[in-house]
Amino acid sequence: MKMLRMFGRSIRDAFRSVFRNFSLSLASISCIAITLVIVAISVLTFFNIKNFTNEIEKDLTIVAFVDNDADDEDIERIKTKLQSNENIDRSKIVYKTKKQVKEEMQKESDIFNSVMNEWDEKDNPLKDTFQIKVKDVEKIKSTADDIKEIEKINTVRYGEGLVDKLISAFDTIQKVTYGAVIALVIVTMFLIVNTIKLTIYSRKREISIMRLVGANNFTIKTPFVIEGMFLGLLGSVVPILLIVFGYPYIYKSLNGYVFSPLINLIRPYPFIYNVSCIVAIIGMVVGMIGSAKAVRKYLKV
Repeated sequence: MKMLRMFGRSIRDAFRSVFRNFSLSLASISCIAITLVIVAISVLTFFNIKNFTNEIEKDLTIVAFVDNDADDEDIERIKTKLQSNENIDRSKIVYKTKKQVKEEMQKESDIFNSVMNEWDEKDNPLKDTFQIKVKDVEKIKSTADDIKEIEKINTVRYGEGLVDKLISAFDTIQKVTYGAVIALVIVTMFLIVNTIKLTIYSRKREISIMRLVGANNFTIKTPFVIEGMFLGLLGSVVPILLIVFGYPYIYKSLNGYVFSPLINLIRPYPFIYNVSCIVAIIGMVVGMIGSAKAVRKYLKV
């Protein structure tokens, strides 16, 4: 009960401090809000890039073309070899005869249909294929090389070159945005530390009196830590509003994609609520850590 009462008093003192030192609090909240807006944009960008990369990886397919003289035994042997490869998803190995490939292509285009309609089984120049999904796209090149070594496999294609460049590019972008979020969080913490330093400096007399009456370091620090958390939460209000109202507007304006229908944005709901929670938590946690650091330095505890 004593701890609960002390915690309750700390919350009360923290709220009073925010409004008693309103000008300093407002400056801190403004700085936090500006920084968290950039953090929010970085988080939204990061998750959308990650989503797009995952979509590409999910749709990425290796196509292995089989020799025309392969018989049923060869097909079964090839399938067994593919299933034994650790990087190939066994449940997503699809075998298609050249007749099935022809029928699919005819459905895709009227031009293909008119040309291929005249082909009979003997005239069909297409090949039987295996369509293969991999577990780790970063190993797709080595996996494709392994498939090429299988007997009766004629050619292997997966969009090499372009795919490798795309994976590398999006991996770099993800790392950059991830680093930007971390850097901005550190900047936010720095702003809070310096603001709390000013607050503590202006209340040195109050802290001295608290020490004289026997208050321990924990009792003195707790209101400041809670105050930092509260400032972080207030600072996250503006970024959250921008996320909740801004992202759906952008999504609707762009029809759900950027530049091309291939680059889809994440649907707003419940995505914006998840990101809002992340931003609020970042604000509160950084506020608490920043306040704790500032108090520790000024109180030399």
